[in-house]
Amino acid sequence: MNLLHLESSPYLLQHASNPVHWKPWSNDSRKLAWDSDKLLIISSGYSACHWCHVMEHECFEDEEVADVMNRHYISIKIDREEHPEVDAVYMKAVQLMSRQGGWPMNVVCLPDGRPVWGGTYFPKRDWIAALEQLAGMYESERQKMLDYADKLHEGLQSVSLLAPAANEALPDISLLTNLIEKWSRSFDAEYGGYGRAPKFMLPNNFRFLLRYAYQNRNQSILEHISTTLTRMAWGGIFDTVGGGFSRYSVDLRWHVPHFEKMLYDNGQLISLYCDAFRFSPDPLFEEVVRKTITFMQRELLSPEGGFYCALDADSINQDGKLEEGAFYVYRTNELKELLGTDYALFAEVFNINEFGHWEHGNYVLIQNKPLDEIAATHKIATDELTEKKRCWEQMLLGHRSSRPRPRLDNKLLTSWNAIALNGLIDAYKTFGDDSYLQLARKNVDFLLRHMLQPEGHLAHNFAESGKYIEGYLDDYALLAEALLNLYSCTFEDHHLHTARKLVDFALDQFYDDGTGFFTYSRHNDLIAIHYEIEDNVIPASNSVMAKNLVKLSRYFANVRYEEIAQRMTSHIVSKIDYPSAFSNWMDVFLDLSEGSFEVAICGHEALREALLFQKHYRPNVLIAGSAVPSDIPLLRKRFAGDDVLFYVCQNKSCQTPVNSVDAALLSTHP
Repeated sequence: MNLLHLESSPYLLQHASNPVHWKPWSNDSRKLAWDSDKLLIISSGYSACHWCHVMEHECFEDEEVADVMNRHYISIKIDREEHPEVDAVYMKAVQLMSRQGGWPMNVVCLPDGRPVWGGTYFPKRDWIAALEQLAGMYESERQKMLDYADKLHEGLQSVSLLAPAANEALPDISLLTNLIEKWSRSFDAEYGGYGRAPKFMLPNNFRFLLRYAYQNRNQSILEHISTTLTRMAWGGIFDTVGGGFSRYSVDLRWHVPHFEKMLYDNGQLISLYCDAFRFSPDPLFEEVVRKTITFMQRELLSPEGGFYCALDADSINQDGKLEEGAFYVYRTNELKELLGTDYALFAEVFNINEFGHWEHGNYVLIQNKPLDEIAATHKIATDELTEKKRCWEQMLLGHRSSRPRPRLDNKLLTSWNAIALNGLIDAYKTFGDDSYLQLARKNVDFLLRHMLQPEGHLAHNFAESGKYIEGYLDDYALLAEALLNLYSCTFEDHHLHTARKLVDFALDQFYDDGTGFFTYSRHNDLIAIHYEIEDNVIPASNSVMAKNLVKLSRYFANVRYEEIAQRMTSHIVSKIDYPSAFSNWMDVFLDLSEGSFEVAICGHEALREALLFQKHYRPNVLIAGSAVPSDIPLLRKRFAGDDVLFYVCQNKSCQTPVNSVDAALLSTHP
């Protein structure tokens, strides 16, 4: 029977009424395959995945398909966001077999879990034919299947192996120059981002590139980042009406999104646009940040103070059918009725024309000119057009509220919430809006109250039943990172100490001294060990942990932390061939370089001065401070009472303290 009705994941519950006898990922499910000597189907996806829904409708809701699966297989359905390590290991297998990957991911395995066949989306007839052939082979040519499984498993073990990191010195910083030059050949000069479709935003790439360009005064990269962020903000990947970004664009112009909205994208993009605003205050960047936070509050905030995972791409259209993007797109007749005499001007701003047309008479709102240019053409003030645009968006948001809403994935994950928390903290530091700090405090209270367990380990997900999944490395790494960030704008020592405890726990439970890296899970019972090394849309948990170790080494004068971080970083950066997959590692490399500083701010008004300092873009500076005497090594014996002093330190040596924000900024400028 189908057991998914006992689960809490929205994705699994979507499959609970399937005639397929789905089981959740568990030891019992895998034991059932072994005891019954049946092949396993491991099918992985997530709630906001459009093609997952398509395959469910075409295959898993179908009685004929279910009959084949139920007779010959034990079928396990996985929410990849609940079990990312399972998904990652089997995705490697799919990529070895087919040289491509994606979701839904479907793998056929021997009863012991070793894969023998797999792929992504399959139409009904192809799926049935493959399953019947594999079931027949298992009956009549079992040894052939076993031999293939052995070879594939060897290959999987090989690609999962991590060569031990030696204690080697960091390479020369000039290495980055060559990597950036190679990387820049893939840039799209017209629309920003990369010159390929689909087009992912990859916020960590651009946070690093901004830092690199700032520290090296690279004007061409700065211009590329400005183009990228402006074009993304103009839409349609950015929802100018309701706020928030979709997951990626299917075209080169950032026009037509894959309409699902993910928490991890939006949290990181808040941080990226805050970085860009602090570097160069552009009202458009502020608008993006404020709208995105408003979207997260309106659509994703839980009563407990956590943020839900995602909104689906699909929703019910005016014909009563499930359609991708139906909630977000508009038709000309609809817009003319809503806008009246403003329609012509609106149509020019948002390209209700060939440029903005998507398909089937639907338009995705996209701007391709600055407002001041459009205003000049129509001989109106830019402020007037800006206000009109704001009013149009409010009207369309109200109109949209009457439409059937996309489904909500209401999982609460530690790692993704930590990303959102980081974004809120960065927004507070950038704009000084107390509401962002209060929202951040509510979120961190949720995380520490519900996700941090009394034994010191983290839960990966929030479960009212108490039946949670144990935390993975990214839960520890990203939450520690957010807590360090929160400390920098509150100077509340307990955030710093909690971050250290999380990192120490990870060192004890996840760190593999043989390789010099952290395993993704502290319970490695899969067919291969997973080390998350390559940065993707979310930075690799090992790179985040390395960055945390660098920061903690400086706060607490801990040599071991720095040695581990340096060992990890030197091993990775010396072997980089594909820079975009290692941007956070290169950021750590800059943290370990001579261009980084620590600034200790001490005195009764230390926090006020620190917040003024942090309104400026200084990615190469680690902030510490206190309004009272502190035992934190970086602050010890530096308190000066009423006088606020800035101690600027570099390479374990400190300059004569200065007494103003401007002087400290000047001392830390590249």
